[in-house]
This record gives sequence, structure tokens and C-alpha cells, in this order.
Amino acid sequence: MNAPFNKHANNAATHPAFLSLWEVEAYYGESYIVQNVSFNIHEGEILALLGRNGAGKTSTLRTIARLDDPALTHGEIWLDHKPLHEMKSHEAAQHGISLVPEDRRIIPGLTVEENLQLAQIAPPKGWSLERIYELFPRLGERRKQEGVTLSGGEQQMLSIARALARDIKVLLLDEPYEGLAPVIVQEIAKTLGVIRDQGITTVIVEQNAVAALKLADRAVILDIGKVVFDGSAKEVLENTALREQYLAI
Repeated sequence: MNAPFNKHANNAATHPAFLSLWEVEAYYGESYIVQNVSFNIHEGEILALLGRNGAGKTSTLRTIARLDDPALTHGEIWLDHKPLHEMKSHEAAQHGISLVPEDRRIIPGLTVEENLQLAQIAPPKGWSLERIYELFPRLGERRKQEGVTLSGGEQQMLSIARALARDIKVLLLDEPYEGLAPVIVQEIAKTLGVIRDQGITTVIVEQNAVAALKLADRAVILDIGKVVFDGSAKEVLENTALREQYLAI
């Protein structure tokens, strides 16, 4: 397992990575969910955060996004030399963190375009509607349709597009392929590749580990809240024993 950054390098001048977690611990009530997790992500990289159910993947995403649950009790999270661990969720969002949850949270009663416009009300604004529709032509075709009536794949596109409507630096995706047909998974993966080319850093939590690994540059595997692997996605794809032990694939 690759070593995390120097744990003593806790000031902005010495942090080498774009997003860094150092000895992060988080709890749901008395449940110790995220246990001493450390890893680095470089700008424009796609990281697959993998593990079995209950390994702490979603909790790690939520901790990066600075949501109240789980509660961060120890450790540090740095984004581009800024201390995320000292921020509330709205402050983390203002600094470019965007979490797309598994349930997508499309707002009922609003059209596709209204969902996107709502995301742009508060600064900083991100991509224009024209640019979003260029990346997601289906959303452009359905801009006047109520968002919750879209297909599952289209709703996932809308949830990602809504994140891009803000000026984001890090896209956190929780189970983006859940319940989607393979052809739609491929389409969304292609879109995420385009987003990476725009310099946006992405962390993807996904039970479809093979699909996530084919897209990702690197992988971190969690087991019972702890990091058990930190390396290239290719290495995980090629290591059958590792996949069987920690991913059951």
C-alpha cells in the first residue's frame, strides 16, 4: 500500500496533493465508521473508492463533503491547501466540493432546466446551460420535462449536470451506476471522462467495481472503515486475489 503524505505536513505550504485525507476518523453516534483513513488525490484524477457493503465508502464521501453525519472526530482534510476539516458543509460547497448522492435528489415539481437554474442561484456559478446541454444532449431535449419523470439514467445525468452548474473542483459520486443498464453505464462513464478532461477531480463509490476501475486512474479499497489498498486501478483489475478478498469479484 502506498504511504499517505507526511502526517506532519499539515500546513498549506507543504501539502503536495490536491485533496488529502490524513488519519480521518468519523462516527455515526457511537459507531466507529471511518477508522484512521489517509489517502491523497491529485487534481484532475478519478479515484475509485471501493469495498464491500458497510466498508465505510459512503461515510468517507460524506465526511469529505463535511456533512453532519457522520461526525468527524479526528484527522484533517485538505483541499488545494484549504482546511476542509474546519468547514461546514455549505463552506465546503463554496470551495468546490459537490456530492451527488445515491438517491440523486431531483426536486419534484421542477423541470430539468429549473433544477439546473436552481443550482445556479447562489454563487459561485459553474457551467452555463448551453455547455451542460452540449455535454448532456438528452437533458437539452427534455429541458421542459419534470425532472422526476426522467428515466433512471437521465436522472443520474441531471444530478451530475446540477453539480456542474456550480463552480466545482471535486465531484463526489455515490453509486452513480446503481440500477442502470450497461449501455447507460458506458454513456455516463464516457461523460465522466470528459469531465476529467476539464480538470475536475472525481471520487466514485460504486458497487460495480469493474466499471469504476476501468474508468479510474487510481483506487483506494476500504475494509471495515480502514484503507487496505491504495494504488493504481490497473493493479486492482489485474490482481484476482485482491479483488476476491476485498471486493468479492
